[in-house]
Amino acid sequence: MEAAKESVIEASNLTKKYGEGETEVTALRNVSLEVKRGEVVLIMGPSGSGKTTLLSILGALLKPSSGSVSLGGEDIAVLSESELPDVRLNHLGFIFQDFNLLSALTARENVEVVLNLAGVKGAEARKRAEAFLTDLGLGERLDFRPEKLSGGEKQRVAIARALANEPDILLCDEPTANLDSKIGHDIIRRLQQIAKNQRKSVVIVSHDARIKEHADRVLWLEDGEFKQMAVMEHDPVCEMSIEREKAAASVTYKDKTYYFCSKGCAGEFQENPEKFIAGEGAHAV
Repeated sequence: MEAAKESVIEASNLTKKYGEGETEVTALRNVSLEVKRGEVVLIMGPSGSGKTTLLSILGALLKPSSGSVSLGGEDIAVLSESELPDVRLNHLGFIFQDFNLLSALTARENVEVVLNLAGVKGAEARKRAEAFLTDLGLGERLDFRPEKLSGGEKQRVAIARALANEPDILLCDEPTANLDSKIGHDIIRRLQQIAKNQRKSVVIVSHDARIKEHADRVLWLEDGEFKQMAVMEHDPVCEMSIEREKAAASVTYKDKTYYFCSKGCAGEFQENPEKFIAGEGAHAV
């Protein structure tokens, strides 16, 4: 691979089709994306929009029907199957919704095994694994197996494993889906710090709208194409996130407009607005 440039990965005109003839389905349609060093990019969209397909192509897990993926100046979309494992092992870090840790191994061993695959063995692998885990606050959990770890701790082990071989980019598939709000926020904050402090590129695919505040860019993928990001609002009554254009009702109060998932929420708000908006002016437009 060539020396890293400001643009870490660049996808151009990606199209992915499944099936043939009448059963053919187009998952991606001429999608292009450039991710710079130190940037956090969040890709959102409805289920079936092509998010996982795009992430899989960026991660060299799936080949596009057409288009290119330049990583460090090399088009990984045209590499042979025998060449791809080296790319995935040394240049890409993966973080999954279900953690994908090996249950028979300790936290340290889960990180060590990735280092071993890259040729780092013995004491050096052990030292590096411990350093990554300690940096993520797991210094006292090194010898714990996954069953003894909380969800947040498992995801931090997964982050350490993803970082072990100093990849160019982290690819995250719904990294907060199995975590509660507080722990999910901590995981995203850590990914943001990694991007800024270590100059790693981070691409996150998620339905979690709370991640938006930590992203440098938010892209909306729908029907296999990038489209204008839907404007999200916060229903002050039920606290549900809703698309502004799909809101069931809106109410203007003190020169600010509030949006609601249902007419019932709007009616409850109108009975006593101050009950719901105290300290929540940021949700108004």
